[in-house]
Amino acid sequence: MKKIVIFDLDGTLIDTEKYFKIFWRQAAAAFGFEMSEEQALRLRSLGRPYAPALLREWFGDTFDYVAVREHRRKIMKAHLDKVGIELKPYAEQALLWLSENGYRAAVATATSAERAAKQLRQLGIAAYFDEIVSAASLEKGKPAPDVYLYACERLGKSPEDCFAVEDSPNGVLSAYAAGLKVIMVPDQTEPDEELAAKLYACIPSLLELPSVLEGLQKES
Repeated sequence: MKKIVIFDLDGTLIDTEKYFKIFWRQAAAAFGFEMSEEQALRLRSLGRPYAPALLREWFGDTFDYVAVREHRRKIMKAHLDKVGIELKPYAEQALLWLSENGYRAAVATATSAERAAKQLRQLGIAAYFDEIVSAASLEKGKPAPDVYLYACERLGKSPEDCFAVEDSPNGVLSAYAAGLKVIMVPDQTEPDEELAAKLYACIPSLLELPSVLEGLQKES
């Protein structure tokens, strides 16, 4: 019986992905580059070395990824310090159900482990998680499988014995490539046909996560 669920953070557990779309565009504009909304969406969960390469493809070799990213972090942090961060709908209910039903939970995120832990503490849900694994400490971020493989290693479980819960295409591709069963809770865009074929399930919110896992228990 699979009893491990590994969650993405931004856009899956906390409602911050929408801000990345806004502040990537603002940061690019501050350096003289016009980024479309579609381009900003493609950056969701996109890690090294893929994000720097894609941005250079779009804007040329003069695009200073590190400088623009740092500016994006600065202005986004200032905004979140004002408005606060919120859980995605039904996140705490889903985590409570997992805890009460013998599941272990972890986080696999592009966010630094320190910032992720701080956000989870602020929202009162840190105690639900056994591990927080950040792609920032790895050579390759999402959509490469590395962060999920490392999370499974830290949890002492094989990927095929774990579920991943993701909101973005890059996150889905990462978890799928690692061999996990992927449950998608789309945020901002729905999966296309090719991405949908890689999913174990696609649900409108975390409210439906327990029923998906209960269905698996009944099948077993």
